[in-house]
Amino acid sequence: MSRPNFLIIIADDLGFSDVGAFGSEILTPNLDKLAKRGLLQTGFHTASACSPTRSMLMSGTDNHLAGLGQMAETIGRDPFYQGRPGYEGMLNDRVAALPEILSDAGYETIMSGKWHLGLPVHAQPHARGFQKVFGLLPGAGNHYLYEPFLEDNTPAMKFLPPLYVEGAKQITHKDIEGPFYSSTYFADRMVGFLSERDKSKPFFSYLPFTAPHWPLQAPEEEVAQYQGRYDAGPEALRLERLERLKTLGLVSEDVQAHPIINAYGEKSWADLTGDERKLSARKMEVYSAMVTVMDKEIGKVLQEIEDQGELDNTFVFFSSDNGAEGALLEAIPIMGNAITKTIERFFDNSLENIGRGNSWTYLGPMWAQAATAPSRMYKAWSTEGGIRCPSIIAYPGSRNGSVTHEFTTVMDILPTVLDLAGVPHPGDEFRGRKVLRPRGKSWVPYLSGKEDEVHGDNAIHGWELFGQAAIRQGKWKAVWLPPPTGNDKWLLYDLSIDPGEIKDLAAEQPDKLKELITFWHEYEAETGTVMKDSGEGFGRFTGVNWEDWGQ
Repeated sequence: MSRPNFLIIIADDLGFSDVGAFGSEILTPNLDKLAKRGLLQTGFHTASACSPTRSMLMSGTDNHLAGLGQMAETIGRDPFYQGRPGYEGMLNDRVAALPEILSDAGYETIMSGKWHLGLPVHAQPHARGFQKVFGLLPGAGNHYLYEPFLEDNTPAMKFLPPLYVEGAKQITHKDIEGPFYSSTYFADRMVGFLSERDKSKPFFSYLPFTAPHWPLQAPEEEVAQYQGRYDAGPEALRLERLERLKTLGLVSEDVQAHPIINAYGEKSWADLTGDERKLSARKMEVYSAMVTVMDKEIGKVLQEIEDQGELDNTFVFFSSDNGAEGALLEAIPIMGNAITKTIERFFDNSLENIGRGNSWTYLGPMWAQAATAPSRMYKAWSTEGGIRCPSIIAYPGSRNGSVTHEFTTVMDILPTVLDLAGVPHPGDEFRGRKVLRPRGKSWVPYLSGKEDEVHGDNAIHGWELFGQAAIRQGKWKAVWLPPPTGNDKWLLYDLSIDPGEIKDLAAEQPDKLKELITFWHEYEAETGTVMKDSGEGFGRFTGVNWEDWGQ
């Protein structure tokens, strides 16, 4: 068999149970079909936010080493992080990027979708190894290219500059011709690149969608099929999803889900007025439609690969970059409360218009927790709700048609791809510069059945973003949550019996907690992680009054 091809698909802010194969009511027939011939991972972990995860995927190492120790949106506004190694706000030169390695090894490297790994020319996709590119550079964008500008000709949504790249050329939304809807356009460009590729070379293709990331927008005909589906509210949806997860064997029958957290005064479904419920349900309808459209476009790309006779020789991977979005994470440090006034001035969020290109809404914390149950919370949290994502692997001989609960991490993708491609990592030097070796581990021995586990119970994994921290070894996980999200102390959980992180065992297992804290300090030293004093990190981005945000 010739060297394998690769298709890496990343959804944006998709929750653990937002795909049919993972217990969702959302229509995702193409991903469900992929799951039936592939392997479902319930223990796949990412960073808790978009760009850090992408840096780990592209480098095979920790985000604090690869340049995204914090998101660029945070670094740019906070002198504390500026100038520190690993906090460049872009994929740095201390890592050899996966497409760089593969292009040097004779692969055709293709990307269509969201980049979010640097705006400067030297950090853009073509500069990091992608030969064919259509990309959105910042962390999100209007799905219909509706871009209002201020009187000084600067974007009204300053945290989402409409910057795209076509190969090595930077363009704006004005340079894109024809009808545009993000998922459809990204997939069409990918199909075009694949159809025009050099058939004498294997390909590595990267398809990172911006769905279902806010702003919530989708074609009306797709939204219509979910009309009324969510009128019972997020608490009911959460219970419904949990039951299906149990039926599918994706969580244990006796699992205890973490109770919904009302951390910042948002109203429960029971406390909403009739009109408020309609608005809230409409957002979830649009969100679901975005996932369905993304699924259709994934099917289009898979069909192109199958038509070329390459599907059986293509390693297909699908996941999300983090848990579902419950807050306007990227917007907060840049626009603050000004975003409410900007939305009111330039967008129409009336009930009938939500979902159109000139509407601007987001999902909110209650629906996000419905999507991440049984885990605690959602994107930006170091608890499982922020870092555990649905994952599907489809490749011949890879435990197809089964489910694995093995712990894996997004850092494993690079060593897995290189292993399958027969391409060694360059080691300590690449293209004349010193680089870091991957911290991830290849899945190939596990997928082939040669090994029974990927990382093993002694392996140690750490996370940190926005002042929240976590360290894990085997079934044990310690979590640090600063105010206002926590009490400035380490919490200890046994994930084998408590995946919802409900019962803190710190007092019962002091020796185990002490051991994990030691591991945390080792992780800090190894990765160059720095944390601000309590109350100066994550709390600045979530300790807000949801009413002020139009939630």
